[in-house]
Amino acid sequence: MPLKGRLGLESARVPQADRHGLLWLERGRLAVEDGTVVFTTAGNDQLEAGAYDIPLQQISNLLLGPGTVISHDALRLLARQQTGLLAVGSKGVRLYAVSMPLGPDRAKRARQHAMLWANEDRRIDVARAMYTMRLGGELPPYMRDMDSLRGVEGARMKQVYERLAEQYGVQWQGRRYDRTDPEATNAVNQAINHAAVAVYAAARIAVAVTGTVPQLGFIHESSGYAFALDIADLHRATLTLPVAFRAAKRHRQRGGKIEGLTRRMTGRMLRQNNVIPEMIDQIKEVLDGDDDRGDA
Repeated sequence: MPLKGRLGLESARVPQADRHGLLWLERGRLAVEDGTVVFTTAGNDQLEAGAYDIPLQQISNLLLGPGTVISHDALRLLARQQTGLLAVGSKGVRLYAVSMPLGPDRAKRARQHAMLWANEDRRIDVARAMYTMRLGGELPPYMRDMDSLRGVEGARMKQVYERLAEQYGVQWQGRRYDRTDPEATNAVNQAINHAAVAVYAAARIAVAVTGTVPQLGFIHESSGYAFALDIADLHRATLTLPVAFRAAKRHRQRGGKIEGLTRRMTGRMLRQNNVIPEMIDQIKEVLDGDDDRGDA
């Protein structure tokens, strides 16, 4: 939380590993007053109106949401303290820009990521670990190819779709998605698209703040943010799809625009369930936790 009262800026820099994680700021002004970065806000649903001093040395990254402006002096002090800055949508449903002063102060996790990805056996180990998270149980040891893993996940997701359709009373006729015309489908498929985009943005934030390599996915391959897609999919059955089906039901009852409704509902769940911090922990688990699965 921001703190009231003058803190001042110390000359020593606190290592990233010893800092707290993320600080969310929306609808206010971030500027420097008497050598201290101060966030002045008229108030929002997370913070009362007032002026709050920001302890830059204790924070890894600031997430600036809608209605926030920042001064050049504040940017300068953020860079000096190696505190990252990310411009995000409300509740983290979009990622617009990343300003990381040289990134994290250690390269260990990025190097570990690259080494795991470059070794075919280790890459499968990480993919299996991700599928284990998604399925909520251990996989048979003989499943060591992507086709088998995707087959198990596909069968499970079919059951998830059917269960959610029954739970929310939404007609379900299968997943339909046309990349060239994403609106040319029914409300529930549109809601899935919009919820997936929001959760994917949260995953991009988690990837950015952990200093991992976004292009090196273990399940997804072609995207420039393949690793973020991997992380987003860890939450598909527990967040993306339940929110989408709930949004489709509410849209049927009340009308309105499905995109805005789904985005707001997803953002609320991202904040209430601390999903981005959880994603950060999951990234650490699948990369750092791989040390006991073999030699890098």
